[in-house]
Amino acid sequence: MSEMNQDQLHPQYKKDRKVVDELLMVRENPSDLNLAEFARLKIRYRGFPGARDIQKDLEIVLGRWGLTEEMLYEKTRALHASGQVYKPKKLEEEDWM
Repeated sequence: MSEMNQDQLHPQYKKDRKVVDELLMVRENPSDLNLAEFARLKIRYRGFPGARDIQKDLEIVLGRWGLTEEMLYEKTRALHASGQVYKPKKLEEEDWM
């Protein structure tokens, strides 16, 4: 009989763990990118049966930044509406010339 209560490993865990570690280092005044990444991860891990350390650390970040989940989503909705969150870096001249 298999264990139905066993935590799962998220396929993006290693990458996400690094982002969460970076977010934990931001004590105040998170950047727009910090807010967007944080909201993205809160949504990704909401209800996920595993990655308990990431879920716990995301709650720590939420408290450190003095936000509620609704405040976070309100801010990030405005950021996404402006189209400025994941703006590509300035394109340099083509390097093949």
